[in-house]
Amino acid sequence: MTAASRALTRLATWPDLAEVRPSCGTGRALRSGGVEIAHFHSDRSVDLHLTGKAIRRFERDLRHSTAIRLLPGSPWVTVHLECETDIDLLMTLVSAALQAHQRHPDADITGLPRCNEDREVALTRESVGGI
Repeated sequence: MTAASRALTRLATWPDLAEVRPSCGTGRALRSGGVEIAHFHSDRSVDLHLTGKAIRRFERDLRHSTAIRLLPGSPWVTVHLECETDIDLLMTLVSAALQAHQRHPDADITGLPRCNEDREVALTRESVGGI
């Protein structure tokens, strides 16, 4: 069982989360209310809708984690899962994401990125000269 599947199995038991088809069309997703919280894109990668406000609040700590990838302007963070510690970090961040969405729901989420999957590829290509 991969780290991502172990994490998804644990999160699927949380009463505030329901498994849904991701709006980006890739992998599996978890939703709380009307908001997608997590997209499991691969056996080792999860995009988490933490919100811009929560990212700014925790940004310094998030930047120090080797498991976290931040993309400019995105309310999503990418968590790379390779070990139990990464899964524990994801659990903590999912809890923070649920709280952030309850406290400060986005007024209009239609203009926000659906996740980081396509943006990460585009940014990577741009940063290496458009390959």
